[in-house]
Amino acid sequence: MNSSNPPQMSSGMQYQMKIYFEGTQGKKPSIPVSYEELEAKAKAELKPEAYAYIAGGAGGEMTMYNNKMAFNRWQIVPRMMGDVSTRSTAIELFGMKLPSPVLMGPIGVLSIAHPDAEVAVARAAKTLRVPQVVSTVSSKTMEEVAEAHGDNPHWFQLYWGRNNEFTQSLLNRAEKAGYSAIVVTLDTRVFAWRERDIQNAYLPFLYGMGMANYFSDPVFQSLIGGDVKDATKVSMAFANCFSNAATTWDDLLALRKMTHLPMIVKGIQHPDDAQAAIDHGADGIIVSNHGGRQCDGAVGSLDTLDGIVCRVGDKTTVLFDSGIRRGADVFKAMALGAKAVLVARPYAYGLGLGGEEGVVQVMMNLLSDTELTLGLTGCTSWADATKDRLKYMG
Repeated sequence: MNSSNPPQMSSGMQYQMKIYFEGTQGKKPSIPVSYEELEAKAKAELKPEAYAYIAGGAGGEMTMYNNKMAFNRWQIVPRMMGDVSTRSTAIELFGMKLPSPVLMGPIGVLSIAHPDAEVAVARAAKTLRVPQVVSTVSSKTMEEVAEAHGDNPHWFQLYWGRNNEFTQSLLNRAEKAGYSAIVVTLDTRVFAWRERDIQNAYLPFLYGMGMANYFSDPVFQSLIGGDVKDATKVSMAFANCFSNAATTWDDLLALRKMTHLPMIVKGIQHPDDAQAAIDHGADGIIVSNHGGRQCDGAVGSLDTLDGIVCRVGDKTTVLFDSGIRRGADVFKAMALGAKAVLVARPYAYGLGLGGEEGVVQVMMNLLSDTELTLGLTGCTSWADATKDRLKYMG
């Protein structure tokens, strides 16, 4: 290395030093940096039922615990003395060149955290050049969110119900609004028993929240006779359009024909299901247990990733979701074969605490931590982040 021409600081170090220098002027981050403190502050400031809806999981929340333990079982083995002065977290995903492998996963009903909801998240995502996956049950219409993104990549997450006409309408709207992929959630064909929400007797959809894409849709409007105040009609139409417990893999083939966009299925936890998804038209899969919100007592999502990648990693694009909290988590998922990761609860807390700027801070912390972790492991790109950089401690 030529000491007279030292390399520039990396993006992670630049952001880190910016915070330290601001500290000399008496300024500290306004949003908690650690996930645990972030969650605790959100609990203190959000309405109790809103916090419980975002934070909670299914049943006794054992799956959420298993997600955390899965990350603890896979431990990083850093390597020394390689030149990591120049490094890049950039990836290519479905033809998109992205500066990092982090996507903002779908969370519905974000108006319970902040009135600007998904639009604030979209603005933050655009600032950071991070793709956002927008939920079917968003508080802002998919068109409003897309407008905030402009040319920043955004995907639409589909809850797939029994009314095919409504499904087709949503897909058509997503295409017209400039969404570049469809994420089909497979693990929410029935609602889980969520103890926190049941204790609060709280389901936000019954209060008209998270219904923007429904109320703005011509097919849904025809189902309710145009009367959004008729609670009975709205509830029945929503139940019919939201999910379908009778779908099979063969139905996925029919859904594949309803859009020309890449179709990625979310909720895969078994290698056989990963193979079946590919066989029935999926262009990619997201290994996910819905952040522990659906099946209580399920296996930690990271513990299923390796087997799924071994089975289908050379046949499709595998992404990872459920439990990403820090840069080390991103590294572990990427080293086990994921091509990108989705993060959700952390940015929802940032939204609740600081709106758009809160989302930016939370995501910048994660992106900077990820970039620094890549160098600390001895890697200069994700091509170096292979499974032999990990040790399983199960």
